[in-house]
Amino acid sequence: MMSNKNQLNVKTSEDMTATELNIEADVVIIGSGAGGGISAYELAKAGKKVIILEAGPYVPSEKFTEMMAVSMATMYEGEGAQSNTDGDITVLQGRCVGGSTVVNAALCFRTPDYYLKKWGKEFGLTNLTPEVMLPYFEKVEKNLGITEVKPHETSSGAETIKKGLKALDIPLGLARRNIRDCAMTGFCFAGCKTDRKQSMMVTYLPWACNHGAEIYADTRVTKISAENGTAKGVNAEVIDPKTGVTKTRLSVKAPIVVLAAGPTGSPLLLQQSGLANSSGQVGKNFACHPSLSVTAIYEKKLNDFHGATHSLFDDRHTLPENGGWIQLNAVQDPVEASFMAEPGTGKPYVRYMQNYPNSTRLITLIHDKNVGEVTMENGYKEIRYQVDDEDFEAMKKGLKENARILFASGAKYLYLPTYDTQRINSVDEIDSVIDALENESARYRYTSFHPQGTCRMGTDKSKTVVNPYGETHDIKNLYVVDASLLPTSIGYNPSETVYALASYIADQINEANPG
Repeated sequence: MMSNKNQLNVKTSEDMTATELNIEADVVIIGSGAGGGISAYELAKAGKKVIILEAGPYVPSEKFTEMMAVSMATMYEGEGAQSNTDGDITVLQGRCVGGSTVVNAALCFRTPDYYLKKWGKEFGLTNLTPEVMLPYFEKVEKNLGITEVKPHETSSGAETIKKGLKALDIPLGLARRNIRDCAMTGFCFAGCKTDRKQSMMVTYLPWACNHGAEIYADTRVTKISAENGTAKGVNAEVIDPKTGVTKTRLSVKAPIVVLAAGPTGSPLLLQQSGLANSSGQVGKNFACHPSLSVTAIYEKKLNDFHGATHSLFDDRHTLPENGGWIQLNAVQDPVEASFMAEPGTGKPYVRYMQNYPNSTRLITLIHDKNVGEVTMENGYKEIRYQVDDEDFEAMKKGLKENARILFASGAKYLYLPTYDTQRINSVDEIDSVIDALENESARYRYTSFHPQGTCRMGTDKSKTVVNPYGETHDIKNLYVVDASLLPTSIGYNPSETVYALASYIADQINEANPG
């Protein structure tokens, strides 16, 4: 394990007194999450002067409140309210130093060979073979402590669901997470106060700072600059988060620009800068793995709010040819529980929440088509995305299996995540209730933690934004290293894919820019 004894070298708006600041560096990185953090370390370690600009605040882990509502307001994009234009899919992303790695569930999957081969065949990414990527997966797994959950790292809900899987003879998948000695508080989504989750904030970012990297928080990039088809740096504003007032106008002159603002931020910056969009594909091909949680109520109390946030899964149907969905358990805090079902108002709602200790949930997450688009309209971000009809049918198949597993585990009855009350009272009702669901906008309570695909990677300059080595087709030395690279949805949590791709692209940058 590498040393992270040094503190992060972070400057926030409170530290800024100058109204203008001009910096010169070898590399400027936009965003400090999975892609930005890993790039920062690998490039700084190679001797480059690295500046990291993060639009969100710096929240030290000792200030994490372990209250979901407070964490969403302070550390999530759009204060946790980012959604598609229909408002029925909440798209959750971190917006703080460390990005989504601070507030995700730490669940990790290697990119299945299926997709690496598909990307080689359909997008010309023959450089990303399973053999080439293997050492990158192994490297990030070692650095981030990615291991399978231990027998004691579970939750009462997971143990209950496990009985249902066993009763139906479904193979049990054990989660792999970037956590060392989990404290099992169940607060992954609110930030790990104990620093046991190996987020960028406690791993790659301090390691980068050990090599001289500097982080500017509260700093929103407004434009990426380029001359004669080559990146030159960025302009940014340091914003006081309490007042919204710009304190400092900052420019970073750097011959290498690494874009890691996430699949909803990176395309907007390219669009605002008028760069890298000769294909017209910047912002298109958005996918997000929409998920629906079925809430099960049991006779006895489960108190399913302690333990690993995710500890088991069933991925027999994850590939599109096999159905295109995955089932995951997840502990549920009261805030999430309060909006995951529509039990009615007044006394029905009070009864539902009184039963919260007797509940658990099982998530159905689908491999979706890349049918969305991210743009800026009248100064506001728009995510235009609706679940495809074919994908919705996959979701229904997944929900049926989800319901069968929960009943097999002993559930009395289930709530479906709809805006009109949908209760399933027995196994016999599963097919009739779920078959009656139609793909309507604004009816379902979708959640997405996995936006991806808005600056996709490939060899065809007319259909993709970034070449097979992470550099934009149009602008030399302008790289993208976040989940917007992914040419297709991958059906699994994409964090380890981003970790490995960022590590691979950093090697390409160092090789192309030695010294």
